[in-house]
Amino acid sequence: MLTNKIPRIPDSEITPENLYMDRRRFIQLASGLSVATAVSGIAEATSSRFDTNEKQTPYKDVTSYNNFYEFGIDKSDPARTAKNLKTQPWTISVEGLVKRPQVYALEDLLKGLTIEDRIYRMRCVEGWSMVIPWQGFQFGELIRRLEPTSQAKFVEFQTPLAPDQFPEQRRRVLDWPYVEGLRLDEAMNPLTILAVGLYGKPLPNQNGAPVRLVTPWKYGFKGIKSIAKIRFVDRQPVTAWMKQAPNEYGFYANVNPAVDHPRWSQATERRIGEFFKRKTLPFNGYADHVASMYACMDLRKDF
Repeated sequence: MLTNKIPRIPDSEITPENLYMDRRRFIQLASGLSVATAVSGIAEATSSRFDTNEKQTPYKDVTSYNNFYEFGIDKSDPARTAKNLKTQPWTISVEGLVKRPQVYALEDLLKGLTIEDRIYRMRCVEGWSMVIPWQGFQFGELIRRLEPTSQAKFVEFQTPLAPDQFPEQRRRVLDWPYVEGLRLDEAMNPLTILAVGLYGKPLPNQNGAPVRLVTPWKYGFKGIKSIAKIRFVDRQPVTAWMKQAPNEYGFYANVNPAVDHPRWSQATERRIGEFFKRKTLPFNGYADHVASMYACMDLRKDF
């Protein structure tokens, strides 16, 4: 009897079972089959034309080296202190110059949007960087659904003001709640996403669960975490770090290596896990997609 021989697939090309199960678990969560992320009606993630092919930062580093000041000022604090954050149920208040203002349950706000895989270079203002595989939604798709009015020029974001959930809000590290913002065209840029997962898993608390902003051409502090409020406004928001140190953290905190931070150079960065530094690229390497939005601006002055 003749039999067809099935070629053996090299072990290196087989997805480990634990990663496969994690991936399937995320898709199930994101499809509303579990209340863990409360995001329903989503198809399996699709790859992005914006992906980088650079080596990805290990999951352990991505989830243990974080800026999340509500949970501590040291990079290791959030992974230790964010465990008690309650992310379900979760609501987001949409306010301001928009035709569909409402307090939305997260699953209702994101229902029907297309989730995508986005492998992005991410850079923090202190000079370290990562490559993270995110799962999220184009923010512009949600904005079109919410229908901002013609007067809306900016989008303001806030985290919850909840000292019982965010221990550092009991101290005056910043003027709480945390506030960030984007110009409307920045928010509509296809690179801008609302992330609900990384590495095929739901966002850990320390990374901004259940939903956070990701703008890969901007410094890390622009990526507000655990979003509870989205406001459409006609004036530039005053963000948390602009209040704290206006000479260091401007609204247009783009990755512009020609502008040094007052206390360190922005010309180079160190990728987590690497010894040698590398040259910092304008707009973190995404200039082809975003530079046109700043063509008439002096990014030395408007930082």
